[in-house]
Amino acid sequence: MSRPAAVAVVVPARDEEELLPACLDAVAHAQEALGRAHPDVPTCTFVVLDACRDRTPAVVAARPSVVAVPSLAGNVGAARALGVEAAARWARATTDGPLWVAGTDADSVVPSHWLTAQVEMAAAGRDLVVGTVTPRRADLPPELHAAWVAAHDAGDGHPHVHGANLGFSLRAYEHVGGFAPLAVHEDVALVTAMHAAGLDVLATGAVAVTTSGRRSGRAPHGFAHYLDGLGA
Repeated sequence: MSRPAAVAVVVPARDEEELLPACLDAVAHAQEALGRAHPDVPTCTFVVLDACRDRTPAVVAARPSVVAVPSLAGNVGAARALGVEAAARWARATTDGPLWVAGTDADSVVPSHWLTAQVEMAAAGRDLVVGTVTPRRADLPPELHAAWVAAHDAGDGHPHVHGANLGFSLRAYEHVGGFAPLAVHEDVALVTAMHAAGLDVLATGAVAVTTSGRRSGRAPHGFAHYLDGLGA
């Protein structure tokens, strides 16, 4: 695709009042960096409040620049899809050009160059950027952190897929039907569909995201479950 005319950030959140503030702070820093590099590219953050029972909605309400997207689905695939739909509506009202969607998770912290790098990759013709994640070292015992490092290739061409670090053009996303309403591995299903459609997919280690190493996760058989398996 050509350089994006707008960039949306989509974050699903389910009972994340403790970790969401750091996530949104990091996204805001990345948006500021994008604004300095490309002042003509508007950006907006959408947080999907997915069946929340804690103060996550209040965290979002305290940030006027962040758009809350309500959801009763209790399903991460459906939540991500609702966020992209809201972002698409915003983009249509904002610009006639292509939209780039960057996705992360509420328990994750993106680097300051996260959006700027994705925009450059999109301008180079990428339809999908698949980044890497690293668990917070303080969250893991040394032996589990070592097991993570041994099991993960963090360089370009890596085989990993994480919903906490994806970016894609809206055109490519809609071409493959978007996120399926899956309780887990909705990110893998999307990436697999884009590969099957022959789209330009880049797996890169250039935009690593730091994510929670907690062992009790929000999605069954998700990242926390995977960490438990490494620990075993």
